[in-house]
Amino acid sequence: MMPSSYNKGKKKLRKEEFIMIQVNAIGDACPIPVVKTLNAMKELNGAGTVQTLVDNEIAVQNLTRLAESKGCSIETAKLGEKQYRVTITVGEGAELPENADGICTVPAAETPDNTVVVISADHMGEGDQALGKILLKGFLFALTQQETLPKTVLFYNGGASVTCEGSASLEDLQKLHELGVEILTCGTCLNHYGLAEKLRVGEVTNMYVIVEKQMQATKVIRP
Repeated sequence: MMPSSYNKGKKKLRKEEFIMIQVNAIGDACPIPVVKTLNAMKELNGAGTVQTLVDNEIAVQNLTRLAESKGCSIETAKLGEKQYRVTITVGEGAELPENADGICTVPAAETPDNTVVVISADHMGEGDQALGKILLKGFLFALTQQETLPKTVLFYNGGASVTCEGSASLEDLQKLHELGVEILTCGTCLNHYGLAEKLRVGEVTNMYVIVEKQMQATKVIRP
């Protein structure tokens, strides 16, 4: 169900056969800007343009991924401090999904085993956190040595820092990334901890993708 704020700040303009829908997603947390934009794209019911205003670069990245995944052209512009405009042009015959599930997913090669590893803290286990950080570093190194690698490693909450500048595990994560493992870090978490500019490996993701990856996994590992 769409948040009650969806219709607020949305305008539909028609000039001859050209249709533009404007969406105000400023102040909306991930993944609401994506959901609003997708619904506006469906409302076009054909060719047209959707302009979405957002207040952070993570939302711009997510909307860019949405447009690219649907074969739509996109233009982005920074209008001012914490104000961005994302313009998505939808062509005739564009196929849009019935719902927003997984709309920001970057397609990955299909593999028989779809194992997902979830890292939600910068340490492993309960008890002494210094020990926990050593254990997590060892876990990620051991992961690189496995004969069968996971398809995706998700990082969120305190785990978001593990993919960022200063992390002791960057080398191991880069190796996993080079071996084809998808490394995804929660964008809302990066923003919350002030790490949006310090991501050093993998890509930014949102809560739809985090949920979808775990729902579709054949196995979820939480160290």
